[in-house]
Amino acid sequence: MLASQRALFDIPRDVCYLNAASYSPLPLAVQEAGRIGVGRKGQPWTLDPGFASQVHERTRRAAAALINAEPEDIALVPSVAYGVATAGKQIRIPPGQRVLVLQDDHSSPVLEWMTRAADGGFTLDIVRQPGDGDWTQAVLDAIARPGAPPVALASVSSIHWSDGGALDLARIAPPLRAQAAALLVDATHGVGVMPIDVRTLDPDFLLFPTYKWVLGPYGRAFLYVAKRRQDGVPLEQTSHGRRAIAAEGTPYMKDTAYAAGARRFDMGERDHFISMEMAALGMEMMAGWGQAAIAGRLGMLTARLAAGLGAVGNTRLPDPLLRAPHILSVVFPAGMPPGLIERLAAANVHVAPRLGRVRISPHVYNDEDDIERCVSALRRLVG
Repeated sequence: MLASQRALFDIPRDVCYLNAASYSPLPLAVQEAGRIGVGRKGQPWTLDPGFASQVHERTRRAAAALINAEPEDIALVPSVAYGVATAGKQIRIPPGQRVLVLQDDHSSPVLEWMTRAADGGFTLDIVRQPGDGDWTQAVLDAIARPGAPPVALASVSSIHWSDGGALDLARIAPPLRAQAAALLVDATHGVGVMPIDVRTLDPDFLLFPTYKWVLGPYGRAFLYVAKRRQDGVPLEQTSHGRRAIAAEGTPYMKDTAYAAGARRFDMGERDHFISMEMAALGMEMMAGWGQAAIAGRLGMLTARLAAGLGAVGNTRLPDPLLRAPHILSVVFPAGMPPGLIERLAAANVHVAPRLGRVRISPHVYNDEDDIERCVSALRRLVG
């Protein structure tokens, strides 16, 4: 089993940080890459003219490797919301049809369609949170609902951000395809930890940022675009999104046709080589450890959490077969005790409150001592 990687992070021994689903700490090597990048920007005359492009492609390759994509199918974007807006320009929702979203899903894969529904004449069909925690079956039931209009798009997270419920996209994709419906996946909480293979799953769009699970900075994200969706108009009109617009020679706008592949959808001002290199390094570290090894370790940690918290009164834990291996949400049927998160933080145990739950999300820097501290603190404060 993968050992704890705590030594690669700047985490004092007395800090129990179990909140990767909000922000992951940066590995020491990623921090150093950022410092080096700032130094380069401080002396821009030292930069090789091709340096920024080299960083773009390194980062594109690193992102592609985590989802078994081809680099040319990856666009460099600043956020998941930007990527969803880009997808929104490529997808036409016929009037009278449905867009499926999850109840209380993160705003990024929901608000685009919520905003467009009235003018577009389509219905935003909200899949209600299932009482048994089985999001997959709830989505399948929504797709097949008798008498309902056809589904044009499912815009869903692969893992629900608040309760850690995992969607089995391999079961969801076929009935969507049978209705000629598109699939957009916000894989923020999946990439790097859960197995994701876009060649097998074949989504229309899949997105993820770097600041949570793949150990990168804020402001960097990636948009996978299926080849059948790559002939559309980007959100921004940029020189690098065209075949040949360059300041180095004449004519300046030699060829304004769009570039091939997903590169046309790259954001403007993409030369963030400081944070882009940090993102590349974090993703390369994740790939080096391996998805299965990471999932195995984090699954072991959350299983220990669940075992330790199972006897705590006034709480309920999700079915381990229906949740992601790296997120454990503790439910309080009678309501979360007031001040619980603050009292945990005062004990240097850092977790997140999410929709009345305590969301606990370990990563590779956590170890068994962290788990025991968290269990002990929750037993003392709740039990």
